[in-house]
Amino acid sequence: MIKHIVLFKLKDGAPESVERTAAVLRGLKGKVEQLVDLEVGKDILRSQRSYDIALVATFASLEDLEGYQVHPEHKKVIEHMQEVRESQFAVDYEF
Repeated sequence: MIKHIVLFKLKDGAPESVERTAAVLRGLKGKVEQLVDLEVGKDILRSQRSYDIALVATFASLEDLEGYQVHPEHKKVIEHMQEVRESQFAVDYEF
């Protein structure tokens, strides 16, 4: 199994903007067959070092993660994220 974790800092950290983008990310659920599980969480501390949104996706294999990366629904989300994000960090690991 593979965990894919991405943290997003948005250009506009207003609660409405964060919720709108979190909803876009949650929209992947049920549309990308490679996803075993998907969690999207909004930061609650809102400290200086905090990122606005965390995405945690689970895949059965590295091949499924690679398929997700090029999936048309994921590419739509990438387009949105390129417009709204200031920065992001990701980690992928096997468990």
